Amino acid sequence: MKNDNYCDSLPESHGQALRNLARIKGQIGGVQKMIREGSYCLDVLTQIHAARSALDSVSASLMENHLESCCVEAIISDDKDLALKRVTEFSQCCKKFIKG
Repeated sequence: MKNDNYCDSLPESHGQALRNLARIKGQIGGVQKMIREGSYCLDVLTQIHAARSALDSVSASLMENHLESCCVEAIISDDKDLALKRVTEFSQCCKKFIKG
């Protein structure tokens, strides 16, 4: 039996997400260094905002990938329960982002 929490998502998008997360990890390291060195608070906050924006971008890309692969895969299958589950999960995820 296939795992309901598995789908054949697009691996190239995962590679891009991992590269972006590595860059964000570097940004966070830079923020830590700024704090240790006593950098100006607004400069630190600007860098935190940039890292948060980059994370939001990764999240949006992963959501788009999920919609284009996992949700579409479920919708075109004969499994209506799985299709409804995927659409409901995606809707709930979108609501979390809207509430932010």
